Amino acid sequence: MYVDLTQGNITKSLIKFTIPLILGNLLQQLYNITDTIIVGKFIGSNALASVGSAYTLMTFLTSIILGLCMGCGVVFSIKFGEKNEADLKQSMYVSFILISVVTVIITLVSYLFTDEIMVLLKVPSDIVDLLKEYLLVIFSGIVFIFIYNYFACLLRAVGNSVVPLIFLGISTVVNIVLDIVFIVEFNMGVFGAGFATVIAQVIAGIGISLYTMIKFSELKINRQNMFFSKRMIREISKYSVLTCIQQSVMNFGILMVQGLVNSFGTAVMAGFASGVKIDAFAYMPLQDFGNAFSTFIAQNFGANKKDRIRKSIFVVLKIVFVFSMVISLLVFIFAEQLIMIFVNANETEIIKIGATYLRIEGVFYLGIGILFCLYGFYRAISKPFMSLVLTIISLGLRVVLAYILSGYESIEIIGIWVAVPIGWLIADIYGILFYIFSIKKS
Repeated sequence: MYVDLTQGNITKSLIKFTIPLILGNLLQQLYNITDTIIVGKFIGSNALASVGSAYTLMTFLTSIILGLCMGCGVVFSIKFGEKNEADLKQSMYVSFILISVVTVIITLVSYLFTDEIMVLLKVPSDIVDLLKEYLLVIFSGIVFIFIYNYFACLLRAVGNSVVPLIFLGISTVVNIVLDIVFIVEFNMGVFGAGFATVIAQVIAGIGISLYTMIKFSELKINRQNMFFSKRMIREISKYSVLTCIQQSVMNFGILMVQGLVNSFGTAVMAGFASGVKIDAFAYMPLQDFGNAFSTFIAQNFGANKKDRIRKSIFVVLKIVFVFSMVISLLVFIFAEQLIMIFVNANETEIIKIGATYLRIEGVFYLGIGILFCLYGFYRAISKPFMSLVLTIISLGLRVVLAYILSGYESIEIIGIWVAVPIGWLIADIYGILFYIFSIKKS
């Protein structure tokens, strides 16, 4: 089933397309939270700290793949909006080959330089062995992360956000069940947590690829589509490489912050790991609106419907404002209770650290919501460099301020937390001003 986002009521089209994205990410975050609960309560705080640190690392590594897939997804959306079937299929072929090569390289580098990566992350000596054990398992799932995200981005580009949701749902259920079996029943520790994740990734990747090839015959690539042209490579590179750099810069900045957090010890690592999970869960729908908005804009950009694009901006901003205000209030009020989902009540230091992080970040969720929409908008109107610029501003300020402010004894880790919303705010201001003075007038 395809959905043409260039027709019909803007609000209904956006919400209908976004809901499966939100549900899919809710399932993903449900797994992340469940995994953290099981690891934290059945293995211990050291395991929680190691898995949390690995999560940040894997987010960075897979962000390269995800960025390439997202960039190619914009090309797919534009070709779909233009009704250009031949170019759509050729772009599918070229992008699949290119991202496959990158995926293999990332996997090999991850295995070859595991020890060096842990040194870079400033991993405390008491969790080095746990983290390495977990990483050596989890790296084997990178290729299946690529396969799932490639086909998910392809289907979303042509307006189908339901099928990716279904396979993500299956994967999440499998992951949670296997976590319980491997960790609680078989006492397999962090190895069991990693093994459960990889099995679920295999199911999601292989499942969605086979389903797409069987059920979406219109997207089947024929021999005449299997060739590389300078024009297509240039077009794909324009979107995918810059989006990849944007995602990588964003998550590399987070990785650098993780290294700084690690230098404050295991308790801060565990509090941060718990807070980040809630943080990601809370503003995840805002990220989904940004991604849905990007697909919507890309299809309409391909169809040259500028008025529809302008009208959609205000629709999305209203949705983001209402949602972010509600979530900010809930997170601020229930910060301690949310952290206690992951750790036992007697871990008072970890709870205090995590709750402080949540309250500082949660107040400013509107900032990250607007930023996600700006990322999606500029990526879709053939200006992916602006998404990269906004990311550099946001993450650059976050990293620099985090290192500077945390150096003051009176602030320390609070400086790391407050650096985040400052980065969001400055990037938002720049992105909005660029639209007003450079895009709106054109």
